[in-house]
Amino acid sequence: MTSIRLDAGRAASEAAETLRDGADLRNHDRDLTEHMGAPGDEPIVRRSRWPHALRALRHPNYQLFFGGQLISLIGTWMQMVAQSWLVYRLTGSAVMLGFVGFSSQIPVFLLAPVGGSAADRYNRRRILITTQTTAMLLAFLLAALTLTGLVHVWHVFALASLLGIVNAFDIPTRQAFVVDMVGKDDLINAIALNSSMINGARIVGPAVAGTLVATIGEGWCFFANGVSYLAVIAGLLLMSMTIQMRIPLPGSALASIIEGFRYVKRTRPIRALLLLLGLVSLTGMPYAVLMPIFADQILHRGARGLGLLMGATGFGALAGALMLATRKGIRGLGRWVALAAMGFGVSLVLFSLSRSFWLSAALLLPVGFCMIIEMASSNTLIQSLVSDELRGRVMAVYSMMFMGMAPFGSLLAGALASHLGAPATVALGGVACIVGAAIFGFHLPALRQEARQIIVALQVAGGEPAEEMTGEASVVASRDSENQDV
Repeated sequence: MTSIRLDAGRAASEAAETLRDGADLRNHDRDLTEHMGAPGDEPIVRRSRWPHALRALRHPNYQLFFGGQLISLIGTWMQMVAQSWLVYRLTGSAVMLGFVGFSSQIPVFLLAPVGGSAADRYNRRRILITTQTTAMLLAFLLAALTLTGLVHVWHVFALASLLGIVNAFDIPTRQAFVVDMVGKDDLINAIALNSSMINGARIVGPAVAGTLVATIGEGWCFFANGVSYLAVIAGLLLMSMTIQMRIPLPGSALASIIEGFRYVKRTRPIRALLLLLGLVSLTGMPYAVLMPIFADQILHRGARGLGLLMGATGFGALAGALMLATRKGIRGLGRWVALAAMGFGVSLVLFSLSRSFWLSAALLLPVGFCMIIEMASSNTLIQSLVSDELRGRVMAVYSMMFMGMAPFGSLLAGALASHLGAPATVALGGVACIVGAAIFGFHLPALRQEARQIIVALQVAGGEPAEEMTGEASVVASRDSENQDV
């Protein structure tokens, strides 16, 4: 604890110098975080929106991470599409599609807090190397079973569950690792670029998977995914990191996990963002689990159609992520979260009513666009409202809401689709998202005021959590509140 306070004291001195120049902050709309970039970084020349949108790539370690992840994620999306089609081909059951989704994601819900605690205690790069290597081996095993004709549905269930366990450690660690690579000044941009990377891969991966599945089968998609992990593992090994050692957390691992949950519970803006994200993941996101049914039974386009539909979602999401990358700060992001969740729900309802393939593909563009705006904006706001000491554990709760609620949604969607049909199930999910967005929007003014107080408290404390985060507004927060509209 002494070392934390010393670090906080040094950072507080730097924050004080920055805050004294308040006029400069207001004129340039600087990010509401302190600088933690590597020494010797060149200043960012903001002559246009596009260079600003790529500023996180000035960090060599992030360049390695970005390139490796882009290749790996293309393989991941290929496997997701091929796995869904494999299960659908073997069973023809919407319920089984839901169960496979459940088995791959429930470990994230159950184990993400453990993964988040590990991310705050141990070397994050080493954790990522371990998780990515394990995921690669699982992909090769699934490829071998499929290519040899030995695969059964229970194999897919078992391997999906094991991959879910890996993701429970990988996801919160990867989210927290971003700040280690780029520092806080470029954190917002890096999150947006990560979303761009994920959804750029979503465009390419499903399209390639649809073609490969239709021509040579699912097994080669799984094999290609295994090979793609080599890129991200190589990038992690090539990084030159100067990260400070993780400060040992007081108490047991269980106590540190509970501390993360308590922080989320008492911090209303973070709690509200996570609840909305959980609702969207539970009721809206399962539309993707039912996509093979839309592609085959409703739109009659088969595996190639499935790849095109998933690619359309990715194209819309990529556009949303690129728009987020041009932002210079968090001002107004809370409003974006509410509007995006509302737009996501409306787009899903319209998609459920369509019986034209190309109209359905067009409607998936705003589905992807709104989805990524809501999720990436929530990620950005949450990371702006949490200190480094709690980042891994809070991002673990984010992972629980983002991916951990999805398995329950997959089960629910599979069960409802078997009775009501896939279109009605997707429409109900869209309506739930609309209602959740309306409730969040109604409470947004109060949440925004409290978020301003937290951000100012973190600035003054140099990133250390303030004890009075949820208390009355401070004089500084009142003075600067209109300049920190989230």
